[in-house]
Amino acid sequence: MKWFIYMFFVVSFMTGCGGQVKPDGDEGGAQVGFIDSGDKQAGEVIVDGVKRDVSYERGAINDAANVLSDRTIYFDFDSSAISSDDEEVLKHHGKYLALNSSANVRVEGHTDERGSREYNIALADRRAQSVKRLLTFQGASSNQIVVISYGEEKPAVMGHDESAWQLNRRAELVYGE
Repeated sequence: MKWFIYMFFVVSFMTGCGGQVKPDGDEGGAQVGFIDSGDKQAGEVIVDGVKRDVSYERGAINDAANVLSDRTIYFDFDSSAISSDDEEVLKHHGKYLALNSSANVRVEGHTDERGSREYNIALADRRAQSVKRLLTFQGASSNQIVVISYGEEKPAVMGHDESAWQLNRRAELVYGE
């Protein structure tokens, strides 16, 4: 019986190691044909229903087809919660930072114009800190990430309606190599 248990663990360990193809249906953004070899992987993911390339090679953040080109995270009114689709994008940014230790990013938090200046600075900081926390959960070093809170000071678009406010409630990832 001990021999059987030992062989079971050996076989389980051997078949569980090495490159694996992750299945579809991953929460937030299904991964398709994504090879996980523990290196600077390449493959595809689906985010917001769109198939996107993934590579963590140096400079991949400049490839418009790569999921890493998505660098704006949007938030609901009065919230710092990250949506599942944006969480999927941030997972890839965190992995990129983890695999490229000399890369760094500035997370800029923003709000719409509603609320006091003090409240908006605090909310924008919470949004940026939420992004930073998710990046570090994926292996990025906190030394690679700088957080800045702009509040309502740098709107993405001008306007005083929901469509403008929606685009101004955001955190932006700004890479510096």
